[in-house]
Amino acid sequence: MLTELVTETATVSRDAILSIAWKYPLTGIVYFISRPSLYKAVAPTLVKVLLASLVITAALFFFTYLPQVAFCALFSGPFAFFTAALMVLGESYALITVFSKAFLLTSAQDKLFDAVLLQQGNEALVSQGRDITKTSTGFKVLGKSMMKPLNRFSKEGILRYIVSLPLNSIPAIGTVLFLMYNGIKAGPGFHARYFQLKRMSSYDSHAFVEKHRGAYTAFGAVAITLNLIPVIGTAFNLTSSVGAALWASQLEQRGATAARERREVMVEM
Repeated sequence: MLTELVTETATVSRDAILSIAWKYPLTGIVYFISRPSLYKAVAPTLVKVLLASLVITAALFFFTYLPQVAFCALFSGPFAFFTAALMVLGESYALITVFSKAFLLTSAQDKLFDAVLLQQGNEALVSQGRDITKTSTGFKVLGKSMMKPLNRFSKEGILRYIVSLPLNSIPAIGTVLFLMYNGIKAGPGFHARYFQLKRMSSYDSHAFVEKHRGAYTAFGAVAITLNLIPVIGTAFNLTSSVGAALWASQLEQRGATAARERREVMVEM
C-alpha cells in the first residue's frame, strides 16, 4: 500500500503545487467572513456542527489518545505524542464527517455554493438548479433547490481515509502523504454541486476531474488540513464550499472567454 501511495501522490504532487487551486479554501474563509449575509444564513447549522465536533473530539481524546501514543511510539519514538494527536484528530474528523454530512451540512453547503456563484454574476448557471426571485429593491434571493439533494457521503472516501490514517505515524513525510492521498478523493467532492448545475454526466465530470487532477488534489489537501483543526475544523467545510464556488466562477469566466475568442477567430476567418 505504501508503494501505491508514494507513486500516486508523486504523480500529482507537481501539478498540485503549481496549480493555484490550493488557495481557494483559504480565500473562501476570507470571503465568508467578509459577507455577513453568508454566515448569518448558515448560523444555525454552524452552531450544531461546532457542538457535535466538540463532543466527538473530546470523547476520542479522552478514551483513545494514550493507547495511540503507545502504538505510535513503536514508529515515531519521541514524536509519538504529536503523531498520536494527529491520528486522533483524523479519527474525530472521520466520525464528524459521517455525522455532519449525513444530517447537517449538505443543504447548507449547496446553498452557500449557489449564493456565492450568484454574487459572482453566474445567475444563468445557478438558475439551472434553484429558483431565484428579485425583491422590489432589486436584490436577488435564492429560493428552493430544483434538483435532487446531493449525497456527499462517500463510503469509498471514508474507507480510504481510515486505511491511510497510520501514515501519520511515519516521521516527516507521513502526514504529507496522508493529506495528498486523501486530497485526490476529497477535492472533487467540493465541486459536486458545480457538476450538477452544469448537468454533467458521470463520464464528463470524471473526465474533467482527471484533466485537473493536480488542482483538485491541492484543493482537497488544504481543505482536509483545515478540517483537522480541533473542534472548529468541520466548520471549514462551509468555507471550503465558498472557496469551491469562487473557483467554479473563475472556471466559468475562463470558459466564456475561450468561447468568445473562438467566435472571434471564426469571424476573422
